[in-house]
Amino acid sequence: MSEPLENRATAFTPGRFALLLALLVFAAFPQVILGLQTFVARDFGFFAYPLAHFQQDCFQHGELPLWNPYNNCGVPFLAQWNTMPLYPPALFYLALPLTWSLGVFSLLHLWWAGFGMYLLARRWTGSGFAAAFAGTAFAFNGFTLNLLMWPSHIATFSWLPWVVLLTESAWREGGRKIFLAGIVGAFQMLAGGPETILLTWLIVSALWLQQFARAEIPRAALFTRFPPVVLLVFALSAAQLLPFLDLVSHAQRETGYTDLRWSMPGFGLANFLVPMAFGNTATEGIFFQHGQYWTSSYYLGLGTLWLALLAAFYIRERRVWLLAFITILALLCALGENTPVYPLLRHLIPQLSFITYPVKYVLVAVFAAPLLAAFALANIEKFPKKIIPTGAVLLALIGGILFWTQHAPLPGADTSAALHNGISRAALLLLTGASLFALTRAARFPWLRLAPLALILVAWFDVYTHEPRQNPTVPPSVYEQNLARAKLAMNPQPEFGGSRAMLSPAAALELTGFAISDPQNNFLAKRLGFCANANLLDGVPKVDGFFSLAPREFDGLLSLIYGATNGNWSQLEDFLGVSQTTAPGKLLDWQPRQSFQPLVTAGQRPFFLDDTNTLWAFGRNDFNSATMVFLPPSEKDFVTATNQTAAKILSSKFSNRTVDAEVDAAEPSLVVIAQTYYHNWRATIDGQPARLLRANVAFQAVQVPAGKHKIHLFYHDPAFQFGAAISGAGWIASLFALAFWRRRT
Repeated sequence: MSEPLENRATAFTPGRFALLLALLVFAAFPQVILGLQTFVARDFGFFAYPLAHFQQDCFQHGELPLWNPYNNCGVPFLAQWNTMPLYPPALFYLALPLTWSLGVFSLLHLWWAGFGMYLLARRWTGSGFAAAFAGTAFAFNGFTLNLLMWPSHIATFSWLPWVVLLTESAWREGGRKIFLAGIVGAFQMLAGGPETILLTWLIVSALWLQQFARAEIPRAALFTRFPPVVLLVFALSAAQLLPFLDLVSHAQRETGYTDLRWSMPGFGLANFLVPMAFGNTATEGIFFQHGQYWTSSYYLGLGTLWLALLAAFYIRERRVWLLAFITILALLCALGENTPVYPLLRHLIPQLSFITYPVKYVLVAVFAAPLLAAFALANIEKFPKKIIPTGAVLLALIGGILFWTQHAPLPGADTSAALHNGISRAALLLLTGASLFALTRAARFPWLRLAPLALILVAWFDVYTHEPRQNPTVPPSVYEQNLARAKLAMNPQPEFGGSRAMLSPAAALELTGFAISDPQNNFLAKRLGFCANANLLDGVPKVDGFFSLAPREFDGLLSLIYGATNGNWSQLEDFLGVSQTTAPGKLLDWQPRQSFQPLVTAGQRPFFLDDTNTLWAFGRNDFNSATMVFLPPSEKDFVTATNQTAAKILSSKFSNRTVDAEVDAAEPSLVVIAQTYYHNWRATIDGQPARLLRANVAFQAVQVPAGKHKIHLFYHDPAFQFGAAISGAGWIASLFALAFWRRRT
């Protein structure tokens, strides 16, 4: 009888694997870790980095970033959740130079993801080698590498195996494990990827239901230990969770909001074998499938796929069955509109519509496949004769996919790249097969005892080379503060509290699709156009922005403005304080506007119209912000001013969370503030509470009596304060409980 495989793989202890994984991360991204270059492509440059820059600025001024006044005429920031303002590890990039620390922050979570998967696979399979392979496969696959462009997403994803591992330990062992599971779950919650969090807990619930049905441990223990973990996660993250839920209830996303765009294409399963089939590299040199632009890849690696199929077909183990089932279900959901499964599920469970882009369900397969592969490796000596036939099928499928891409190519697909990619994958499949063969023969031939390490390195190299770099890097100088401001030299210059820049609808549409192959020049060019949130790097306020959630009324107005490229919004632009807008027929050139109004004005005559008729008036350009203001009919009982009045703004001052103005009114008058209306804003007049009105669909107004008065608006978030009290109590109780158990043991 041959020597057990695990006895030949004792090198894969937790410490040694942690070091190996760190070396693999460094080998993949040395330029980022050494600070020579940084990430920039897609949302890293236009979403994640600018928001981290704003957050760091708030941190350095000793304030919480509750509200962002630079985008969307003002938008909730902390409540967005994926901005990570309360995620403790965010201190890493807040306290260190951002051009280096934000990219390394993402890579540290890439390592954390792999190490967490190693520990989970080791617990489930008992094999250090199998766990090492699973950890490497979980950290290095196309989907996980794509997440690096969203620091919040890779952070949330990295906690997935930790939540599964410690929550299962909690209901099995109880005691201090309940508190550890709660803390780990809270860290994932505070990292802020809602879909990942939801899918994590669906996986955990499926595992709990399976163990409850089999009664492996007393059902009473399952009932009494699992709910406290969930409650503890909620309590520890309430400071973040409650403001988010409050924003969701006032935001544009409602049941049925999302559509089925960016589903995995019907041919998408082919990309698990030939990752560059059916697409091209026209965007920043990054490969994308036709019809799929949320993720640049979800390639698992041929070794992972091969071993996962072996486990699914030949291992009779309850966890394997569960993993195989959720993988199949997830892939069906990821196909979205291309099968009837997901539309039916969304019809039965409307809340699933909150998950944008069905391809995100691939996350479940990315979690399950490395674990399935680990089960196969831990039991590989039980079915050695099954390895070669399975590999032969995969090799034949690669050949069939290449025949398909060459003889029935999609329009615009790079068939030459697909051919070379398929041939190289076939070679790596053979190399993987050789490693597996050596693995099963290493007991007889000592010189083959490096086969376990060879298999891991082949799997890593397979993913590392499966397509052009998913995360191209550039010199950190692209993020130089005020670079665009100096280059553009606008006159007048939009300034916080003074005026705003506004992309024209035509330019906004063109800029969204604008892409050149060089990622550095692509970013610099779009930065001059203040694309997405790049304006934050220059401290230039603008009308639009790029956020998951926005107050419902403002989002409706913004959708109206940017829904047509030929509208005339000059009067509305005056009200919004637009001093610079995109020049007609241009993309990156700006032209001044001299007719813009101050952001705080007074004396307008009120007209009481519902939102629909107000939007119609804006669309007809039938609006003069200097003389008129639209208010909802529901506000009529609270307004005594009926005509235009003699009122003058003496001074105004804006900060991130306050607006102060002094007004001189000859009679009761309305004061209108061109800042997004949100229910957490409060108003006082001369220190006394006053009603804050919703004006011009999505903005703010107050009524002042005759005379000179001081108006003070401030952002007050009761959901955050209440949640912070709950979280504070929860963290104190948890730390005391852990200290008690530590002392007790």
